[in-house]
Amino acid sequence: MRIVLLGAPGAGKGTQAKRIKEKYAVPHISTGDIFRAEMAAGSDLGLKVQEYVKSGRLVPDQLVVDIVSGRLLKDDCSKGFLLDGFPRTAGQAEALDSILAAQGKPLDEVLYLKLSESEAVNRLLNRAKTEGRADDTPETIKKRMTVFNDLTEPLISYYHAEGMLETINGDGPMDEVTAAAFAVLDKIKG
Repeated sequence: MRIVLLGAPGAGKGTQAKRIKEKYAVPHISTGDIFRAEMAAGSDLGLKVQEYVKSGRLVPDQLVVDIVSGRLLKDDCSKGFLLDGFPRTAGQAEALDSILAAQGKPLDEVLYLKLSESEAVNRLLNRAKTEGRADDTPETIKKRMTVFNDLTEPLISYYHAEGMLETINGDGPMDEVTAAAFAVLDKIKG
């Protein structure tokens, strides 16, 4: 099962991804986790990424595509995967489609956790307090939400036109969101 999980910062992608990974036994590939690990390690990649993250900008498409395409070639992805945080632009989606077409393994589903902006801001500010996330300041959150909204419309339109998009209300309680995601994915697996 090859799945993309989309949603604004704070939509609960990480939580839902863990639950999907457990139920469907697919590797969870989070570009955010990859980037945070590289930044913590102080690698060249981490330093490049940190420059973008600190300013609230997205990491350039080609750099992200290169990282993800390399990860998808690993053995644990041979039977499927769950991408979290990628693609974020229509250009990245097109690149992903090309990578998967070359492997003869297209995406099965795109889940979009739709979240109101006010709920996203509340969740991110709470996350900053509870997890000590330095990238969740009010200024950075505002910029990330603007960037996300500007880039999401073409991405959502792209996947909608492909007939692959399933929108799930992300404002609800975690368990309701999970149940909705499982209902969609069970149809694919069945």
